[in-house]
Amino acid sequence: MIFPRLQGPNRTLVQLVGVVVVMASLSFAAVPFYDWFCRVTGFGGTTGVADSGSDVILDRKVRVRFDASLEAGMPWTFKATEPVMELRIGETGMAFYEAHNPTNRPIAGTASYNVFPYSAGGYFIKIACFCFTEQILQPGETVLMPVTFYVDPALVEDPEAQFVHEITLSYTFHQTPLPETQAALTTPAPATPEALN
Repeated sequence: MIFPRLQGPNRTLVQLVGVVVVMASLSFAAVPFYDWFCRVTGFGGTTGVADSGSDVILDRKVRVRFDASLEAGMPWTFKATEPVMELRIGETGMAFYEAHNPTNRPIAGTASYNVFPYSAGGYFIKIACFCFTEQILQPGETVLMPVTFYVDPALVEDPEAQFVHEITLSYTFHQTPLPETQAALTTPAPATPEALN
């Protein structure tokens, strides 16, 4: 017998360690599974993604509101240039957000997003978006960042989403570490002995 049969406190300890390992493994697996589930179903306001616009455009219109916020400690300013847009379901729209870095150093950021009401999330389709990549703003730089999108006509056939007449697209910018190449440019070079003389 390779492993002796555990009894008493040792057995309880091994069982507790086993429970902790299983729970930790499930918690790590839950994050990618939940992300996949949200992307497939639109649950939690997760949007869809497409390479091109819709082939079908309905006469019915929908109002889209654009919301902007910053994670605590993110020093940028960030806002939607046009807070509300009205377009037909299936029609491709383009909205712009403005970000400004008021500091004297480069700052990188990524945007998280969601759609409200959640039932419309899977029908809000992004074609292109600044949120797909990390953004780096130089000191004092201001940029306009576009998002191209449409509302999928299938929304009108969904029992939960068919009565949605207003959708809110929300972005929150989070500060992220600068890429190594960019960080190297902002780090002062160490002083050489020649420079000190």
